[in-house]
Amino acid sequence: LLSLDRMADKSAANILDAIDRSRRPPLDRVVFALGIRHVGEHVARVLARSFGTMEKIGGATQEELQETKEIGPQIAASIATFFSQRLNTKVIEKLRNGGVAWRSAAAAGPGRFAGMTFVFTGALEKLTRDEAERLVEEQGGRASGSVSKKTHYVVGGADAGSKLEKARGLGVKVLTEDEFSALLTSKS
Repeated sequence: LLSLDRMADKSAANILDAIDRSRRPPLDRVVFALGIRHVGEHVARVLARSFGTMEKIGGATQEELQETKEIGPQIAASIATFFSQRLNTKVIEKLRNGGVAWRSAAAAGPGRFAGMTFVFTGALEKLTRDEAERLVEEQGGRASGSVSKKTHYVVGGADAGSKLEKARGLGVKVLTEDEFSALLTSKS
């Protein structure tokens, strides 16, 4: 890298650090990136939280997958089929051999947000939406993209639009980002 134009020691070190950090992604990101049919970001998070390791996800039977909350027969079949194909397991093996060491997820346990659904709308200032959703899920809650009567909280950032209006119309509790942060750190 140092032989490249305008590349100083600090810039080269920053690039190498970024490459090194990219080799330790969270498990859910790797599961999503595998491109398993019917497995989006949310289902990937559910799998990571429920099983904790790639080995457990890959070793789960279709029935075990289907017993997982939010995993239906079609998704379970797709996951089981994916992990039964040697070509796919070789890709995972190549990632490991190439130095990718995904961080296992802690199995979901009861948390302060167990059974609660949060919706984030508008621009958050202190957290990205992904970070906020991950914090909710780490506490046993669920992050959704749409407001319904079953939504417990809507967190509204700058320029929040129709979701905020819908929440107020349904009588759903609306929080600011600061109120959400306070809820995260409260003792009760």
